[in-house]
Amino acid sequence: MNKKKIKIISGTMAVSTLVTIFVLEKKAEKTTYQANTVEAVEERKLCIYEKYIKRIVDVICSAGAIVVFLPLYIGVAVLVKLKLGSPVLFTQERPGLTKAGKETIFKMYKFRTMTDERDENGELLPDEARLTRFGKWLRSTSLDELPETINILNGTMSVIGPRPQLVRDMVFMTKEQRKRHTAKPGLSGLAQINGRNDIDWEDKLEWDLKYIQNVGFLTDLKIAADTVSKAFVKREGITEGDMATAEDFGDYLLSRGKISQKEYDSKQAEARELLGK
Repeated sequence: MNKKKIKIISGTMAVSTLVTIFVLEKKAEKTTYQANTVEAVEERKLCIYEKYIKRIVDVICSAGAIVVFLPLYIGVAVLVKLKLGSPVLFTQERPGLTKAGKETIFKMYKFRTMTDERDENGELLPDEARLTRFGKWLRSTSLDELPETINILNGTMSVIGPRPQLVRDMVFMTKEQRKRHTAKPGLSGLAQINGRNDIDWEDKLEWDLKYIQNVGFLTDLKIAADTVSKAFVKREGITEGDMATAEDFGDYLLSRGKISQKEYDSKQAEARELLGK
């Protein structure tokens, strides 16, 4: 193949990538909304890397990962379809980057790891009953998180940043802890390479606050390298103790007597309101 053809192919791929990103960004804008009912937190001054370079790095890394690991994406999708059925992708609303001090709520994509089994009243069974052996394996290898590259391409997530928690976790955070949302949520962050779900919630959130104070290319590069080592070499899973999934922040606070049942119920109601449920 001559150089002219290579340039044409490269140019076509670049244009296709830009068009795809544009479409994904527009779609994300339609499904993303602001958490207007929460109290605003103080915005943070962004460094040059975070303002102008990080997004470019995110696009290059996520687009490159999709191209290189396309057979893996297809293989996992087929396995999910065969073992768990449709839909293959699982979407969930998560709190993202703040605007005017208030979190935006976006749709995060993952490969499905649970069944839709329900009880006689039509209610979903507990997580531990629906999380299959195959689903546990997907989580232990972090392969369920591969579709989050869609979030990185559409701009709702970054490769590195505080992990996006649940909306029902966000409402229990203090204003100081919510400052973690002044950085775009990431596929991995400092908390993930320093204990993941084996550390207390307060420590996890403290690692996130340390990250937003030291955002930089070298920091992100180190976190990315450590993430690959822990997730794929050491195969550190996401489960916590004998629990099928990590304990919610509100449940953690209530079980340790750090909040009252009344406070717990009030915050859970606030989360449902934010989600329109």
